[in-house]
Amino acid sequence: MKHVKLILLPVFLFGSLTFCTSKTDSNDDRKEPLPSQNDTEIMPGADRPSVYLPKLRNKRVALAVNQTSVLTQRESKHLVDFLLEEGISVQKVFVPEHGFRGNADAGEKVENQVDPKTGLPLVSLYGDSKKPSQEALADVDVVIFDIQDVGVRFYTFISTLHYLMEACAEQGKPLMIMDRPNPNGDYVDGPVLQPGFESFVGMHPIPVVHGLTVGELAQMINGEGWLKGGINAEIDIITIKNWQHSDAYSLPVKPSPNLPNDLSIRLYPSLCFFEGTDISLGRGTLFPFQVYGYPDPKFGEFTFTPVSIEGMSKNPPQQDKVCYGKDLRSEPLSHRFTLDYLLEAYRIADTGTGFFNAFFDKLAGSDQLRKAILDGASATEIRESWEEDLDNYRRIRANYLIYD
Repeated sequence: MKHVKLILLPVFLFGSLTFCTSKTDSNDDRKEPLPSQNDTEIMPGADRPSVYLPKLRNKRVALAVNQTSVLTQRESKHLVDFLLEEGISVQKVFVPEHGFRGNADAGEKVENQVDPKTGLPLVSLYGDSKKPSQEALADVDVVIFDIQDVGVRFYTFISTLHYLMEACAEQGKPLMIMDRPNPNGDYVDGPVLQPGFESFVGMHPIPVVHGLTVGELAQMINGEGWLKGGINAEIDIITIKNWQHSDAYSLPVKPSPNLPNDLSIRLYPSLCFFEGTDISLGRGTLFPFQVYGYPDPKFGEFTFTPVSIEGMSKNPPQQDKVCYGKDLRSEPLSHRFTLDYLLEAYRIADTGTGFFNAFFDKLAGSDQLRKAILDGASATEIRESWEEDLDNYRRIRANYLIYD
């Protein structure tokens, strides 16, 4: 039983906590029976079947998965297919934003369906309900979460994790988390979400770049009492082998339709704020989250024209309009969160409050960033305004880290 003493701070919920409902396999020394084994190769939790298969035998299983839920050591076989081949009794699949195959638009409602390949029911967690019902969990003994995250607060898969944890806690169902590396896990940055600004693109008082894997975040959600009523979910984290936070990790499958490569994932924390404005960030091109612009030549010499692309962006902002702006495709993969792009576009636009839409404060996690920009604050001054909250968060984060 792991005891963690937390420090009392004003921004978070703290106290003396006992992780009696969380366990990891960090001390499991069993060898993995893999087709090809490299002692230093990064192995996500799903690639460690010798750890989790014995726990799933003779159990009725549901999975929260998408196109990223693959076994990299087994020619990217999907976890659902692998478990079925292993004789595991899979009952259903819970489906997050973008759908089971990852080809639905951002914000597009995902419907309940039947998977044509396996015949399994696909239960939407991004439609009329974002939380599994009591009925949906009634015929299940254990739930598995295996979805690749990118380590950014407004990436909605961690909100799906929250509601799944809550439903499992309420119904007394254990949740197994197949942990995966965080491609933005080497640092922490950005404003911390403030009370009153919670939404599905930000449910927790964490910064934009939170520096946690989903397994580590699940421990934090439990430990800080963020589930409704302060309940705890029983979680079993199948840990990553041969990875630490400073390690770069190239995703084997794009995590969502408009994050097509490693650079877009690194630029995502900086550019996603444009979703709260009329600036295009490249949706409707083959290089989303690697450019930005607006239909006015004053924004830059680089041009692109967003168009409808099935499976990526059906109705992109500024569709069929020539946008002028910046091409960031030569940025290094060491890129970290910056306000520079946002502040430059705001200055060029010269539209004051009209630059922002109602979504901006949800992305920022408060109205403080928008107000600071309107007041003419510099990037340095804005950063200084959230540094105390960031320091508090870093201290709390340290209590939940599984990896160095």
